[in-house]
Amino acid sequence: MTTEPRVLGPAEWDDWYGNLELAFGGVPEAPEERALWRELAEFDRFIGVWDGERPVGTAGAFSFRLSVPGGAIVPTAGVTMVSVAATHRRRGILTSMMRRQLDDVRAWGEPLAVLTASEPVIYGRFGYGVGTYAARATIDTTRVRLTVPEGTDDVVLRQADPVKAVGACEAVYARLVPRRPGMLARQPGWEAVPLLDPAGERGGASPMQCVLAERDGEVVGFARYAIKPEWSFAGANGSVSVKDMGALDPVAEAALWRFLCSIDLTTSVRIHSRPADDAWQHLVSDIRRCEPTLRDSLHVRLVDVGAALSLRAYQAPVDVVLEVADAFCPWNEGRWRLRGGPDGATCVRTEDAADLALSVRELGAAYLGGVSLTSLAAAGRVRELRPGALFATSVAFGWAVAPWLPHGF
Repeated sequence: MTTEPRVLGPAEWDDWYGNLELAFGGVPEAPEERALWRELAEFDRFIGVWDGERPVGTAGAFSFRLSVPGGAIVPTAGVTMVSVAATHRRRGILTSMMRRQLDDVRAWGEPLAVLTASEPVIYGRFGYGVGTYAARATIDTTRVRLTVPEGTDDVVLRQADPVKAVGACEAVYARLVPRRPGMLARQPGWEAVPLLDPAGERGGASPMQCVLAERDGEVVGFARYAIKPEWSFAGANGSVSVKDMGALDPVAEAALWRFLCSIDLTTSVRIHSRPADDAWQHLVSDIRRCEPTLRDSLHVRLVDVGAALSLRAYQAPVDVVLEVADAFCPWNEGRWRLRGGPDGATCVRTEDAADLALSVRELGAAYLGGVSLTSLAAAGRVRELRPGALFATSVAFGWAVAPWLPHGF
């Protein structure tokens, strides 16, 4: 066999996807989920490695548009469905696919690549850094109370069919995208992803439900959720699982959280993936009773350092020379002068002396504003070469809201 990847043909999808399922444990996905991913797949951006007629390596890259600090929407490769057959490990297949993929992304003119990792240990060696985190929690609604802002009672909540309400929900979502880095500007077809609700994966919970928040007849927020009824000798002990939500203002958001935390016959609200700085943490009376945890979410890779750093804004003025190491994509290596601020930036090659030294992995981690360069420096991953450069640059790279990926891909 050869480890050289080639582009996937539509007729090869079923075998290719079957190998992906096998690599992730062999449990077939629900037919509707598998069909949706096939519909969304861009076959000229999906590759594989074959041993004879059998696919033994898979990888794809959706053409995404990602929000970055400052509100710009940047073309981005969404790396997905990466697998190597258990029988063909340690033969260089993954490295060959990553090599081909990043070369392709560069040729497509997309300055960023992002992924969610089944095993985070894998992708650092290819230049990816953890750029966003997702918050999980379980709110004990028998002990926790919410304090909501004035005007919450003016928000009208209306139950809606999730499919019929998708247009209203997407309109809210689209307005939220430029406000928070890390969000995906959903393109046609992707509105179906948050609606995926295979019956076999509900674990005893209800089908997805939806509630809309309205003010003066306008939809200003939504929540998609499921309820799992449970009973004990003492009575009802059900739980609410929050699938997806969004709101255009604090009052609408508070109204949705109050609703979710007060549904009859339930005693907890389970939050699976929300921003690290999400507002509910400041509405609850006892954060300890919510057991919040963080988990890595979006891994970010700068494919074109100059273009990527020029496309985001910076929360404070910055003028710094970065010495960048990138062994896997050597076209990024060398010194780059970054000048910018809240209104935009430029980043070009320079021969000037470097102020900071770091690898492209650290730039990926800090790119969306959720990981500080000072924290990376404390771990020995960023070196300050000019006194004062680290603090000033770290402040500039930060952002007022935490970056967040709203759903997987």
